[in-house]
Amino acid sequence: MVLYKLQDFEPNYRDTFEGRDINGLGVYTQGTDEKIGTVSDVLVDEEGHFRYLVVDLGFWIFGKKVLLPLGRARIDYNVDRVYTIGLTREQAEDLPEFSERQTLDYDYEERVRGVYRQPTDYVPPVDPLLPLEATPPVDTTYQQPVTPTYNRDSYNYEQEPSLYGLNEQDHQTLRLYEERLIANKRRQKTGEVTIGKHVETDTARVAVPIEKERVVIERVTPADAGTAVSGREADFREGEVARVEIYEETPEIRKEAFLREEVRVRKVVDQETVETQETVRREELDVNSGNLPIEER
Repeated sequence: MVLYKLQDFEPNYRDTFEGRDINGLGVYTQGTDEKIGTVSDVLVDEEGHFRYLVVDLGFWIFGKKVLLPLGRARIDYNVDRVYTIGLTREQAEDLPEFSERQTLDYDYEERVRGVYRQPTDYVPPVDPLLPLEATPPVDTTYQQPVTPTYNRDSYNYEQEPSLYGLNEQDHQTLRLYEERLIANKRRQKTGEVTIGKHVETDTARVAVPIEKERVVIERVTPADAGTAVSGREADFREGEVARVEIYEETPEIRKEAFLREEVRVRKVVDQETVETQETVRREELDVNSGNLPIEER
């Protein structure tokens, strides 16, 4: 069983006690109302249950710190005090001194428990509705029986409720609860936009000017027609041919790809406030005291 300091186990432990701090509370004997020391720390187990109060005995037993099991303590936040149940000076002197450098193992705890298990004067329970000065006197004729020895391997704190259990009479607390709305957000998919591209085919027309050659034969009468010519000039040759090459242009079409436009896709976030409501519950205190005077703090 490993024990931890409350500060190390839960640094924000003050939130559990509504900002109050158990460290620094004065420790008093129950019945005689004698201050014996101050709470300097709290030790909890692996599940966070309070097991011991570390009490600095101060001038009661100078310079000594001891462990006070929670079942032997009554915390009264109304007066910022801790009252010990059945702790005597003799027991405090017999308790092993607590040191942060010392290992808190089973053997050490057994030494602590052994002191509290010793028969001691019976201390009657204190009625929390009565002032301490009205507490009945201590009856020293009753002796508590000796608690049997426990097994190291099977021991647990629940076996000794007199040391570690909360005394219901000395720790009566009624907790009132209420419900609150906790606003949160959950991101969920509402749809999907798909953006792609496809190819469409159109018939494009383009005008291309072209040239074609053709032969024009003109037959004209020269101005000196009818004039005699010499035999040498009149060369009659059969089969004489004149050749003229004819050309024309034909359109030649090719295609090139050009960048037409860019499409940019992005998301924007629009913010709006959505108001919702729900029914919450709250517990209120009902006090039925008849004609008895009640003081609320």
